[in-house]
Amino acid sequence: MDVGVSLPHFPPLWRESFAGVEAAALRRSSVWRGGGVPNGEGRPVLLIPGFMAGDGSLATMTQWLRQNGYHTRRAGIRMNVGCSADACARIEERLERFAEESGERVALVGQSRGGIFARHLAVRRPDLVSGIVTLGSPTVNQLNTHPVVLANILLVGTLGTGRVPGMLRFTCLRGDCCRRFREEFHADVPPEVGYTAIYSKTDGIVNWRACLDPCADKVEVRASHLGMGLNAEVFAEVGHALASYKDEHVWARAA
Repeated sequence: MDVGVSLPHFPPLWRESFAGVEAAALRRSSVWRGGGVPNGEGRPVLLIPGFMAGDGSLATMTQWLRQNGYHTRRAGIRMNVGCSADACARIEERLERFAEESGERVALVGQSRGGIFARHLAVRRPDLVSGIVTLGSPTVNQLNTHPVVLANILLVGTLGTGRVPGMLRFTCLRGDCCRRFREEFHADVPPEVGYTAIYSKTDGIVNWRACLDPCADKVEVRASHLGMGLNAEVFAEVGHALASYKDEHVWARAA
């Protein structure tokens, strides 16, 4: 896996204009009413938003998961622009509390950069994570995205390096602050943690090939990048993946 500089990726950005159509179709679909999707039976799921997005970006998926019997929790992110190591440390604290309250390991659903965080947490804390589902997450090469996104990363990095609080710095890519994050992220996901990577060749932001993590069960859908959190086909695949992560082992905090 690579966080280095790669050749610019130029997917048709206009594909992202279909996100609203995907959202409308979702509400009319049988999937929205739970058709063909196993009930969650109260199992815990924590959702992590993508770059420059907050917890509210996954509100529709959160609502649907609750309707279908899952106990959900947000990542506590207002805008996902901060240092990866710091963000994951805060999510890990929430994850640990959630697992303790639930009495079992927690499934993670992460969109785009949120899926990168989910993968890191699966490697770091397999005792807390039953499985992960990544939605359009470039886990093979984190920077293999549209130049518009790269420009926003550059802007955020410039502001963070200039000491604007709450934003990542350029040292996050190569410096010591995220060294442990990078080392753990590059490790294989433990076999006891389920891993489904959902990707789309019609993604207008991320190069779909960057989502093909060798450790994952890879599932192709037809969706825009932004529509990953609003698409009926994606929701159905998320539901089936989460159902396969049923944790038979009660999690207990070490004494």
